[in-house]
Amino acid sequence: MRFLVFEHPGIFRDFFAADGIAWDAVELDAGDTIPAFDGYDALWVMGGPMDAWEDDQHPWLAAEKRAIRTAVVDRKLPYMGVCLGHQLLGAALGGRVGKASQAEVGILDVELTEAGRQDPLFDGIAGRFKALQWHGAEVAEAPTGAVILARSPLCRVQAMRIGRHAYGMQYHTELTPATVTEWGEVPAYACALDQTLGQGALPRFDAEARAHMPAFNRDSRRIYDNFMKASGLRQRLAA
Repeated sequence: MRFLVFEHPGIFRDFFAADGIAWDAVELDAGDTIPAFDGYDALWVMGGPMDAWEDDQHPWLAAEKRAIRTAVVDRKLPYMGVCLGHQLLGAALGGRVGKASQAEVGILDVELTEAGRQDPLFDGIAGRFKALQWHGAEVAEAPTGAVILARSPLCRVQAMRIGRHAYGMQYHTELTPATVTEWGEVPAYACALDQTLGQGALPRFDAEARAHMPAFNRDSRRIYDNFMKASGLRQRLAA
């Protein structure tokens, strides 16, 4: 089994390895091209500091959105999008992505909707939980037919499902202990952090994230296992 990953999957790479799943990372912002989907069993699209509508500044975003549409609509590939990958799913399938009225940065509450409580992706996940947020854009209007699975006080579409097994999650569930420090070195992330939490917030943010890391990683594992089962990939691995 082989997955195609746009950018890098964080802790999910450990779960792929444990299942013997090969994966190819495509770094579009570094000039990599998108390969044909033949031979791939799922598409994972991760985050980035750019916004989903910035095609002029980042021309590869248009190609990425076309590829997502092909994967989800035409190929019916299982899809997992996180942060920018969630927003790109919304934009690619006809939703509206725009600047949030207020940036959402910090360790904040996320609540499952009634549909989310029933969705297999969130089986075993608490109805309300803490999650790491670091974004200033959002899916303002979900695509037609999308099921909204989670929300927060500042963001109505924290998670959604389109079709049977295309999922997007605005909050970060791919975290490793090094994530906050690494992202703090990205100018756009650092600026958003300082503007929202105050100058010099990075060490405090990192310490808070590390304190929550066991719960974050536990839920990451559950999300991964649930995604594999709901998409039929787990059954194929066991066959």
